[in-house]
Amino acid sequence: MKNLPRKILCVGECMVEMAPREDGAYTRGFAGDTFNSAWYLARQLPDDFTVDYFTGAGTDTVSDEMLAFMNEAGVGTASIRRIEERTVGLYMIALKNGERSFSYWRGQSAAKLLAEDPEALAQALAGRGLVLFSGITMAVVNEEHRATLLKKLAEARAAGTVIAFDPNMRARLWPSREVMAETIMQAAAVSDIVLPSFDEDGAVFGDENPQATIARYRAAGVKTVIVKSGPDTIFAEDEDEGPVTFKPTPSDNVVDTTAAGDSFNAGLISALMTGAPLVEALAKGSALSARVIGARGALVDV
Repeated sequence: MKNLPRKILCVGECMVEMAPREDGAYTRGFAGDTFNSAWYLARQLPDDFTVDYFTGAGTDTVSDEMLAFMNEAGVGTASIRRIEERTVGLYMIALKNGERSFSYWRGQSAAKLLAEDPEALAQALAGRGLVLFSGITMAVVNEEHRATLLKKLAEARAAGTVIAFDPNMRARLWPSREVMAETIMQAAAVSDIVLPSFDEDGAVFGDENPQATIARYRAAGVKTVIVKSGPDTIFAEDEDEGPVTFKPTPSDNVVDTTAAGDSFNAGLISALMTGAPLVEALAKGSALSARVIGARGALVDV
């Protein structure tokens, strides 16, 4: 990936995050799966890379504050759509023994309309070295706009952009398990890199093991499949490098697993974009994720 344009775009929804503090109060921030990856990518990549975000935002104060936060973090916002009478979604984290659960409020989220304007979407995607999106991106986007998003991603891929996709399945966002599974595979079919988690894919698709997950995505035309399994061995396969495995070093300080996968994706992509072989990229993604889960909240200074 070393000769690709040094321009990365992450596509999805950024929300207001209410994260619990040790004293029982909450800290307000901004986060969301693909934005979390963008935030970490901006810190992991050399200065000659640019990292931008594409979503929908309102024209209200909290939307202004979200975009200001992104810019301050080094994540570009120039292509974000501003939509009147819409705002930013909100979620609240609950923690129990380091594991998190979420409550969401996203009825008026402007991100639902991020693919409403095909031309704006195409312009945002143009000239990128890599674009990252997720199953949450697909779930949040209005159903009538999903085909537009997939079409424009396929066109960007045909023009030379590497498309990376994290299935990141959240059943509560979908009308049915069947629609979720079908859409995930449609998204994988326009992607070069797919980053599933075996605990999700195995349950939804009936994969017996990570190798079966790899085979299913490779059969859909995916060039590189990386199956995450929490602290367990990562199984991967690349069309050039072949099968690769990596055993992460177990973390003895699990405080909050929020953004564990998002930060892994950022570490891995940053390594691949600077020419590292896959096994080194897996190591970098795992090391970054281990540092992130040792602190509270999605965005951790590392």
